[in-house]
Amino acid sequence: MIFDIKEQNGGYLTTVSGRLDTPAAVKAQQEIAPLLENANKEIILDCKDLEYISSSGLRLFLTIRKEASAKGGKVIIEHINDEIKKVFMMTGFFNLFDIR
Repeated sequence: MIFDIKEQNGGYLTTVSGRLDTPAAVKAQQEIAPLLENANKEIILDCKDLEYISSSGLRLFLTIRKEASAKGGKVIIEHINDEIKKVFMMTGFFNLFDIR
């Protein structure tokens, strides 16, 4: 499981872990369904255990963000490591998300 989703304080705390490469992103598409259904709430993506993210993984993050934006929710990304931060900076994702 890449996305471990727990309800917390009226929103969702989601721990993202492992390698979010293309095969994992395909599997994770089903895992994020609860986030998309409840995208009107605050969604925290805790990436402290995320080791790698591919363009397919970035698309999942963008899907969550777009759904939250459409439904009036909010996506916060926490604890990204330096390598993931570089990917976010190079792709422009750093400016798309609330990163803490």
